[in-house]
Amino acid sequence: MLDPHTDDALRTLLPRLRRFALWLARDAHAADDLVQSTMERALAKWTSRRDDESLRAWLFAILYRLFLDGKRRARRYALLLNALGRDDEPTWPSAERVAEAHSTLAAFASLPVEQRSLLLWVTVEGLSYQEVAGILGVPIGTVMSRLSRARRALRALGDGSTETPALRLLK
Repeated sequence: MLDPHTDDALRTLLPRLRRFALWLARDAHAADDLVQSTMERALAKWTSRRDDESLRAWLFAILYRLFLDGKRRARRYALLLNALGRDDEPTWPSAERVAEAHSTLAAFASLPVEQRSLLLWVTVEGLSYQEVAGILGVPIGTVMSRLSRARRALRALGDGSTETPALRLLK
């Protein structure tokens, strides 16, 4: 059973976890499922957490790892379907990708998951570089260099310098 202080701490982190899950999953229902799975995992592993001060980073780490595990499972499933001759993956027209590049949110959304995660953790959630390094299990210098690359990629997308092929007009 959780004490009232811990219960309150978990409840105050739910909106932040959901916001992060929304950016990862890009679907409200999937984000809710991800947050619920995170809380279930956290409560099941409650005795293995380090301390109350790292609760936020610990929950973000659980959520991120669950998201990555789900992506891996989906990728394996898609490969299996393709091997069986079925292709359930939708294809998006390139004109839609070009239109997305004009919006800052679309540019942010087009960043790789790792870069979006870093930017969200540091700029939106206010986690320190050390906390992010703990979540990812990498040295703090690696976090700093990855964050620098993420910011550079976001700037390039905002400036319109994407690496998508140019559109040709057909007559």
